[in-house]
Amino acid sequence: MKRTRKGEEKMEQKTIHILDVTNRDGVQTSRIGLAKLQKTMINMYLDDMGVFQSEAGFPTTNHETNYLRGNLELVDVGAIKRLRIAGWLRAIKADIDLAREMVPELEFINISISTSPQMISGKWSGKMTFDNVVELMREACQRARETGFEYVGVNAEDASRTTMEDLVKFTRAAKECGAARVRYCDTLGFDDPFTIYDRLKILAEECGMDLELHCHNDLGMAVACSVAGARGAIDGGVDAYINTTVNGVGERAGNADLLGCLLALRYSSGMEGRYRVDPAIDMKKIWRLAKYAAYAFGIPIPVNQVGVGGNAFAHESGIHADGALKDRRNYELYDCEELGRGEPEIIETGRMITTGSYGGIKGFRNVYDRIQIEFQSDEEARDILDLVRLANVTTQQPLTEDELLFIAHYPDQAREILALTLYQEPEVKKKRTKVTRKVGFPWDKANNVKEG
Repeated sequence: MKRTRKGEEKMEQKTIHILDVTNRDGVQTSRIGLAKLQKTMINMYLDDMGVFQSEAGFPTTNHETNYLRGNLELVDVGAIKRLRIAGWLRAIKADIDLAREMVPELEFINISISTSPQMISGKWSGKMTFDNVVELMREACQRARETGFEYVGVNAEDASRTTMEDLVKFTRAAKECGAARVRYCDTLGFDDPFTIYDRLKILAEECGMDLELHCHNDLGMAVACSVAGARGAIDGGVDAYINTTVNGVGERAGNADLLGCLLALRYSSGMEGRYRVDPAIDMKKIWRLAKYAAYAFGIPIPVNQVGVGGNAFAHESGIHADGALKDRRNYELYDCEELGRGEPEIIETGRMITTGSYGGIKGFRNVYDRIQIEFQSDEEARDILDLVRLANVTTQQPLTEDELLFIAHYPDQAREILALTLYQEPEVKKKRTKVTRKVGFPWDKANNVKEG
């Protein structure tokens, strides 16, 4: 508590934090994805921007293990300075135990379970009740605390279609078993800003527990609902954590856009100057992050995208152009410089020598000379070249300057992140099953060719 000049007690000002889920919810979007190096670069950019936490991936998934461990090493060596690297798990004890075994260095997790009548009925076909859901969550949360996870968040999937009575019961149970926060998931983008404000305020007042907002954009209101819900949590007396993705990428119609949320928190008429946003956030870093994410995902930024779209600061109409020239505040709420716009494009125009999966040492040295990296020996250069080749195989794109710099500065971590290995259960011998194919490839079947 703080004391005012008159001696009255005043609560510490509550804060809205950003918890980015690009590397979890974003990459599980249909028909898109990121290589492990690209996910790592997203984390590096988020850290540089001052974001509080990245939901970095799935610690029980084989191909995520080395990537997660490599990113945690980057935290240890100080390459990632502030960003928390977190994992997502199902709220079952088996997942907790497997995550602890596969990524023992992991400290931060969110465990998730469905809470709405629709999900309980639709997923479990009458075999589960809401009370069963609460009990499963409680057991998983307690297991996570027992096995040494420093922070456990609990996700209420489809919270927006769950009754307030059940949400309060679920949240209180999570608090009792040691959870740090509860994530209110508007899984289908069902809420509107007015409803979610009321629901989060009630949850905050009834449970006294920090709350997260995870909103989808099925009705085009993900940013509005995220900001309104965070406002409700703060007004209810707790800290708020908004889940975002870079450029709003996410399942179906997407998630709450990182920049859209930050701009709304800073400049919208109902928020400006009234609510404290994490002061570590550096908005000037968003332009480079947005451009990189668009390149890595292979999804161009729409021309009308908030803040970073090609037309975000373009004026053509006679009246608008005249007004903007006289005073930019006539038609702009904020300046392009605040977002760091003006950085170089990902791929330069003109003559360009790239290095890829079949690149030679001369072209490779030329590329690194341009970004002022010197190697101590041919052996060191060839070692980095091998890593760059491997990275190019995984991304299937020319590497960006920042990716090349990352590999040169952190080769050991890059080597681990780029390595894909299958998890082997200790001291368990698995029997190999011989697979007999009666028909070979599809074209064999078409030609009635059978294996002899």
